[in-house]
Amino acid sequence: MADDRHIVLYHCPNTRSSGALTLLEELKADYELKVMNMKAGEHRQPAYLAVNPMGKVPAITHNGALITEQGAIFTYLGDLYADRGLAPQMGDPLRGPYLRWMFFYGSAFEPAVVDKAMKHEGGNKGMLPYGDYDTTLKTVEDQLSRGPYILGDKFTVADVLWGAAMGWTTMFGIVTATPTIKAYIERTSSRPAAVKVRELDGATAAKQQA
Repeated sequence: MADDRHIVLYHCPNTRSSGALTLLEELKADYELKVMNMKAGEHRQPAYLAVNPMGKVPAITHNGALITEQGAIFTYLGDLYADRGLAPQMGDPLRGPYLRWMFFYGSAFEPAVVDKAMKHEGGNKGMLPYGDYDTTLKTVEDQLSRGPYILGDKFTVADVLWGAAMGWTTMFGIVTATPTIKAYIERTSSRPAAVKVRELDGATAAKQQA
């Protein structure tokens, strides 16, 4: 019986969609890539805007359904490939904490670091989804200090998301690479799937620039 879990990933090299590609590799998923050249603006052309009007990556399609937003994509893929054991399922005590960290990324962490990078004033804590930058970062670092991975000893889909996030935010100097964060980046970025995607993205980006 054919596997009906075939995924199409809309991807631009060295962007947020690299994390989704890394996850597909971690899950040993059945997927195909629709690669676009971001520098050439292909993600803003009508062909892709018909898929995702936001013109953002990553986006995936599965059985005719479109899924955007990193938290949604990562959660969907982890559950679709639940047999790979990288996503705690209902009944597992880690399911709630897992969902917490999957959605803390998009609701608190990324808004905080983007505001920081763009030098936006924080404003009223009660009106901001993340409260304030320092508390947001301390919350993440405190969690990472409790174990090698975000849920402790077990590597999960959440670590693909957070490993990529810590990588790009420290690379751009938005987040300080403390010993805890640096060690976490090294653990997640040295995994074979992450290494493979960096190599693939590097080769694709070089071709696009040629």
